[in-house]
Amino acid sequence: MIDLHTHTTFSDGALIPAELARRAASAGYRAVAMTDHADPSNMVFILGNLRRFVKEAGSFLGIDVYAGVEITHAPPQLIPAMIAEAREAGAEIVVVHGETIVEPVAPGTNLAAIEGGADVLAHPGLITPEDAALAAEKNVLLEITTRKGHSLTNGHVAAMARLHGAGLVIDNDAHAPADLVSRDLRTKIARGAGLSSEEICRAETNASRLLERILRGK
Repeated sequence: MIDLHTHTTFSDGALIPAELARRAASAGYRAVAMTDHADPSNMVFILGNLRRFVKEAGSFLGIDVYAGVEITHAPPQLIPAMIAEAREAGAEIVVVHGETIVEPVAPGTNLAAIEGGADVLAHPGLITPEDAALAAEKNVLLEITTRKGHSLTNGHVAAMARLHGAGLVIDNDAHAPADLVSRDLRTKIARGAGLSSEEICRAETNASRLLERILRGK
C-alpha cells in the first residue's frame, strides 16, 4: 500500500513525522507522502522541515517517505504558481485540496490544480466531466479517499475517471493513527465507490508509478 496524502503536526495532523512514519509502516504501508496543508504563508516552512526529516531519518524508518504539501484553500488564481513554487522548494509530491462538498472550497480550484500540473487532486468532489477529461490529458491523478466526509463523492469521482480516462489513486488523507486504514478496509471503501478489482489494482499501480517517476528525477 502507498499513501500519497497524509498530515503531521506541521499542519493539523496529530503525529510528528517520525511517529506517522512508524505507524504507517506498522499498518503495512510501504511508502507515504507527508503533505501538510499549505498556503503562501507556510509552504516553504513545511517543506524545509519535512525535507530535513527525510534526509536525516529516512534511511532508518523502514518505509519510504516523501516530502510534499497539500495546497489548501488557496485562491484558484494562485494555485498554478504555488505548485511551481512548491517544486522549486523541494516538494517531491504536490497535492491540491480539491472541491470537496463538505468544505467551502473556492470554485475553480479543481481546474486550477489540473492546469497547474499537480500530482494529485485530493477529494475533488463533484468534479465536472470537462475537468476529469483535462486531468486525464494532464496526467493529474484523482483521489479516492478513505476519509469521512470527503469520501461522500467517491462514487462520482470514480465514474468521471472511468468515463474520461483519468487515473485514480486511493489515499487516506490521514490526520491521526486511526486514519491509516488496513488493506481490507481500504479495498472495501474502493469497492464501495464502484471500483472493480482491476481498477483498484490500477489505482495502486498509479501511485507506484508516480513514486518511480520521482525517484528517476532525483
